[in-house]
Amino acid sequence: MGLMKVFSGSEILALALQAKIEEAGVETLLKNNIQSAKLAGFGTSGSAVELFIQETDFAKANPVIEEFRMNI
Repeated sequence: MGLMKVFSGSEILALALQAKIEEAGVETLLKNNIQSAKLAGFGTSGSAVELFIQETDFAKANPVIEEFRMNI
């Protein structure tokens, strides 16, 4: 199986969701295009942070993701 994107948005929200998912015992991968663009000398957009999990962990992470989305 591969990675699946579960969130795309601001860095603050991505980090908050990442912490909640990892508390549930699911490993995450954060792709921060904002930092990548800054290092390359380009401009950035405010919602260029993506959060990924393994597809096999979706059933375990989905309740956490849905609760997070309902509270933002």
